[in-house]
Formats: sequence, structure tokens, C-alpha cells
Amino acid sequence: MPQLGLLHGRAWAVLFGQLRRPPGAVCIRAVHSHSQVAEAALATQLKPHQEKSNFIIKTPKGTRDLSPQQVVVREKILDMVVSCFKRHGAKGLDTPAFELKETLTEKYGEDSGLIYDLKDQGGELLSLRYDLTVPFARYLAMNKVKKMKRYHVGKVWRRESPTIAQGRYREFCQCDFDIAGQFDPMIPDAECLKIMCEILSGLQLGDFLIKMSWKDVRHEMVAKKGLAAEIADRIGDYVQCHGGVSLVKQMFQDPRLSQNKQALEGLGDLKLLFEYLTLFGIAEKISFDLSLARGLDYYTGVIYEAVLLQTPAHAEEEPLNVGSVAAGGRYDGLVGMFDPKGHNVPCVGLSIGVERIFSIVEQRMKTFGEKIRTTETQVFVATPQKNFLQERLKLIAELWDAGIKAELMYKNNPKLLTQLHYCENMGIPLVVIIGEQELKEGVIMLRSVASREEVAITRENLVAEIQKRLSES
Repeated sequence: MPQLGLLHGRAWAVLFGQLRRPPGAVCIRAVHSHSQVAEAALATQLKPHQEKSNFIIKTPKGTRDLSPQQVVVREKILDMVVSCFKRHGAKGLDTPAFELKETLTEKYGEDSGLIYDLKDQGGELLSLRYDLTVPFARYLAMNKVKKMKRYHVGKVWRRESPTIAQGRYREFCQCDFDIAGQFDPMIPDAECLKIMCEILSGLQLGDFLIKMSWKDVRHEMVAKKGLAAEIADRIGDYVQCHGGVSLVKQMFQDPRLSQNKQALEGLGDLKLLFEYLTLFGIAEKISFDLSLARGLDYYTGVIYEAVLLQTPAHAEEEPLNVGSVAAGGRYDGLVGMFDPKGHNVPCVGLSIGVERIFSIVEQRMKTFGEKIRTTETQVFVATPQKNFLQERLKLIAELWDAGIKAELMYKNNPKLLTQLHYCENMGIPLVVIIGEQELKEGVIMLRSVASREEVAITRENLVAEIQKRLSES
């Protein structure tokens, strides 16, 4: 294959038969890269080794490819999640896939051993990010941001034993929403729980329940509010017996609690939270769990996680045990770990378990045999005759320039039946057909794939007619 180098000055213009390009014209030059030489050398080195070893083509343990159908499903899930985040006023944020190793150490407790360390390249010691929360805290401290409502969608990596059937991987996508800043008690916390409910309800995964950790509530009451341990345990008895919103009413009717000033102070935030949850219409979805414990070291307040109840959304489905599908909590001290002066920025947030939700949706689609369109093509440009490639190219360019999603077949003389079958298989709703007769009369034949009805449209009205039909569908 001949090598292409840079052409300079007049030689470049002469090659293309023009000395001056019109304003706005784009010139594309093919440039030979020295990396091709390096790649060839590397291939030479690897080839003998690969021939000797019995190389198996596969994805690394705990990872997977997503087919075009799976990508469509995941994008729909992500679109719904992100639209909810935006509805609540969040700004988007992105951070590097890897951080300084020192940034991540001592933030995850026992789970720190699951962090992927990158090989030392003679520079900085780096690790792949374990979650999106610690990078967010680092961002706040580094940029001296004191108040922010943000969402972040990105991949994270954990070196744990994968359970593919339950949606657990070593590489997976996280969707986080966090509120950073000093605000009045429990308002941001309540909104995070509201968001969690909105997303899980919108995805129609079936009945769910959000469990809050009683251990963390008790710790806050005793350590931060100064509540006597025996009073906190008395509250715990109610938690165990009554659970969610009825808990608050029952406790305030108990004279041993209602007549204790410390107990009332300790219950203040809890009462406030349930008042807000009631106003949001989600109090019945919240319950306390005595066994739920904090998993990561940086959590400082109440943690919560959402679990699907065993009853599936449809009778034909089998229950899929995927554990929690969303989780979150308060971490008021994490930003201070990165700030030189130790200044804290209170934070609360949540994370949606996209991979686990995807496993549920994927199983549901298999159960009901749902067919997924892998493209968004709206119009197919076809011809019944030979030697019409140029006319098809001109026509499809008009559609693309009008913002219409269009395709054609990459053949000079495709058969019409083959083109129409392609549209049916791919779910493309409209076909525009151009041939000798249409060209002579100055019209284009517009065909509905579903009804197979055809109508002649003048060339100048074609785009408007297509847009009208697409808006009605």
C-alpha cells in the first residue's frame, strides 16, 4: 500500500485541480503516522508468541460486550435515569477514569483491597476509580466548590468476584446524583429518596421498598445528639415492630419518649424527614432495617438502599434475586479529607444500580419476546432500477441535511425487494423510491412500510411530508 505524506502549498492545490478553495470549504489530508511502524513491530513481536500459545478470544473476567440490542435497552434506562436527575436541577459532571492512588486509599475500609492499581509507568501511582463519590468529593475540594447539585454517569472498576446472573461485574456503570452544601436539615435527604422512588417507579420494575439503616440512626442519636443508649434502644424496639411512617406516630405517643427532652431532640430529624417524605407522597415506601449496615467508610449519617420485592411486575416472570438496585446516604466528612484546611462540605446522594436493573429488564424482554430496534432510521432511500446510485445519493443528502435519519443500500444496483425486506426487518417506517418515471415527472414515491401504501410527492414537498408523517406516528 503506498504511503501518503503531507503535500504542501501549490502542489496540494494542483493535485486537486484548484488554486483557491471557496470560503468555508474543508480540506481533508491523509497523513502517515509513525505509530503504524510501531504497531507493525509490535505485531511481529506478538505473532510468534500467539502461535505457540493456545490463545482464547474472550472478554476479561467480570466484563462483557453489549450487543446493539443491549445497547438500546441500556440507553433507554440511562435516558430515564438522567432525565429524572435533570428534572431535579442537577448539572452534569465527568471525572477521569483513574485517580491518584493516594486519592482513593483509606476511603473504602475493607473494600480498599478491591481497587484496581495501575502498573507504575515511572510517574504517578494511579488506580482505576472505585466509585463516583470519592472523585466528586475530590473535585469539590480541588475547585473550592461549596454548593453543587450534580449527576454523573460513568464506568467504575472493582476487583471482586463477579456474579453475572445477578448483574455484578468487575467493570460496570454507575449513575450518581448528589447534593453538596450546607442546607436546612433533611430537605436534600428527602429529595434523594424521592428521586430514587421516581426512577424505580418509572422503570416499572415491580414493587420496591427503600430500607434505612437503624444502626446509623441510633449512632447519630447517641454520638451526635447525646441521647442515652437505653432511650435509643427503646426507639429501636419501635423500629423493629412498626417500620416506616407509623413509627414516628407510635414513638411520640410513648410517654417514656415524649416526656424525655433528649429523646425528642434525637427524634427531631427523624420526624422532620418523615414529614417531608409524606409531603412527597413516598412515606409508605420507606422502612427501617435493623440489619442494614454501612458498607463504605466515608458514610457519616443515615444510609439507605432500595430492594425489589420478590413479586415480579408480571405473573409470567420469575423472581430475579439481584439484591439492592439503588443505594445512597450522607457523607459530611469526605470533602474535608481532601481540603488542606480540613473544611467540610456536607453531602448526600444516591447511586442507581444500572447493571442490576438491566439484568431485570433483559430477563423481562426474553420472557415476553420483545423485539428491539437497533437503529433510529426513519426513511430508507430505494430504487427499482439500475444505474440510479447518483440520484439516490443526492436524495439522501437532502434528507440528512433536513435532519431526517436515513439509510440506503451500499450497492450500485440493488433489487427493490431486497431493499423493502430490509426496511421490514429493521422496522424502518418509510421508504422513498426514485426511478426513471419519478425522475421524469419530478416526484418521489413515498411508501409506508406497515401499510404498503404509496403516494407520489413532489420533490420540493418531500421533506415536509416526511416530517409531518413522522410527527404523527
